[in-house]
Amino acid sequence: MPYPPPLRPSGPRRRSLLASAAGAALLVGCTADPDPGGGSSATERARARAARDSRDLLARYDAVLAVHPGLAERLSPLRAQVAAHAAAFADGTTPAPVRSSASPSAAPAVPATEKDALAGLAAAERGLADRRAKALPAVPGELARLLASVAAAGAAHAYLLTEGAK
Repeated sequence: MPYPPPLRPSGPRRRSLLASAAGAALLVGCTADPDPGGGSSATERARARAARDSRDLLARYDAVLAVHPGLAERLSPLRAQVAAHAAAFADGTTPAPVRSSASPSAAPAVPATEKDALAGLAAAERGLADRRAKALPAVPGELARLLASVAAAGAAHAYLLTEGAK
């Protein structure tokens, strides 16, 4: 009489469980924040650069408002958002030292007409939004979400400064 085949318990095999556990550990490692060894300094530099860019854009808004005070009603809400973006990026970072080559009192040049000033602000918003969108793959999760959100706001600002006036 032939022997019956050995009984194999139902369910996954040991190898399958070990492979699944290893795969899950890899997935968790891929979605977590970067390793504390070298990634955090790159993240801090990206955050500081974003804060500096937002402060520069804020200075541009201030310069336009100083030359064209009639635009205050239209620009004040956008300026307030840019100030909030600068604060959000600066949160938890050390302020960057002021470069000696740039004069702290040097304000951005402002076009003589309101229409050209608005077009200049729109171009600055659009350019910064594009740079931030391109930087997304190089930064970790939380900073990437913040950059994406601020880039989207910048694109909306550019629209409001140009197309929204038509």
